Amino acid sequence: MFFPLLLSVSAATMRRHLPNIHNFRSGLTAFNCFLVRSEVGSYRGTHDHMSKFMYATSSLSLSEYSLDDKDKDKDEENRVSDMLIDSFGRMHTYLRVSVTERCNLRCQYCMPSEGVDLTPNPQLLSLNEILRLANLFVTSGVNKIRLTGGEPTIRKDIEQICYQLSNLKGLKTLSMTTNGLTLARKLPKLQECGLTGLNISLDTLVPAKFEFLTRRKGHQRVLESIDTAIDIGYNPVKVNCVLMRGFNDDEICDFVELTRNKPINVRFIEFMPFDGNVWNVKKLVPYSEMLDTVVKKFPGLKRLQDYPTETAKNFKIDGHCGTVSFITSMTEHFCAGCSRLRLLADGNFKVCLFGPSEVSLRDPLRQNATDDELREIIGAAVKRKKASHAGMFDIAKTANRPMIHIGG
Repeated sequence: MFFPLLLSVSAATMRRHLPNIHNFRSGLTAFNCFLVRSEVGSYRGTHDHMSKFMYATSSLSLSEYSLDDKDKDKDEENRVSDMLIDSFGRMHTYLRVSVTERCNLRCQYCMPSEGVDLTPNPQLLSLNEILRLANLFVTSGVNKIRLTGGEPTIRKDIEQICYQLSNLKGLKTLSMTTNGLTLARKLPKLQECGLTGLNISLDTLVPAKFEFLTRRKGHQRVLESIDTAIDIGYNPVKVNCVLMRGFNDDEICDFVELTRNKPINVRFIEFMPFDGNVWNVKKLVPYSEMLDTVVKKFPGLKRLQDYPTETAKNFKIDGHCGTVSFITSMTEHFCAGCSRLRLLADGNFKVCLFGPSEVSLRDPLRQNATDDELREIIGAAVKRKKASHAGMFDIAKTANRPMIHIGG
């Protein structure tokens, strides 16, 4: 168990009151708050090292903003329309867009063994429909878009999608989550088309395990894609690893070693329940256990400071080129700072990854809805967003779609 050491204001309190802080921040001339968080584990014999684990909080304190930063934040807030602000004051500036339900892998935690029924192509969003909706979000305040799937690189017009999206005025970041299977040969062109960020999924460093988990070959090709991304300048290259007890939890430190000499951000993700992936709490490796494992092998681990809407808890090891992160959706959710929305490949709009509620944007779009009518539908859905997800046991019992339908 981990206990936060409260020296001034806890990180959790900071996140909880973030919307209010955003509302009055521009009027502050000084806010001399320094937050420190100590994450102390039951290290079973390593308590003498506790003093080493004084980590900066996962949220930047306001005193760390320069005046320029505060002015930029004020401009951002002024630019975010009410459409993207929920009833808890959270501003949603990050849109994840699934461009396809198809994938060239069959990962067990993503797709049921019997497969899934895919949406017929005519019912998926076209390039022009994606662009119109994306433009609607960006002109309302979204500044980051992530392309997901399925596997986004297998969509034939993915380069055109990247080029058109990257040219939307106001968009700062265009990233992609990919399994890396065909990425190496496509990445240089995707980079030219404006792709600025990259997450590559890789859950094991053992080829035989890879084939078992994904039901396909291709482990070496994923490794080559990671190296290609590094070679052409992506920094960091984010490597997503879903940890499952009894499968790859023995590889945690091997993954951390990837960060020693390369600009890789290894991101350990807690196993999450979705329809058909046979989720069981016994398979879940909690954040506290992951951190305990890493810190025993790498005592130079230090907590980094994260922006309040960050989904990951970020760390760096002394002497390592890259970083290590933990995405703790199940055991320490980050709903209070959530800034993410999802547009699915079939045009459904989803305000929470774990919430079953969806609303179609494709149908009104194809019925010639105006931009204002679409904004009204989006805004109403955002306002219905709940304060947090239901918790992992309730999520496991709630009907939701398979991850391949929702988008990674």
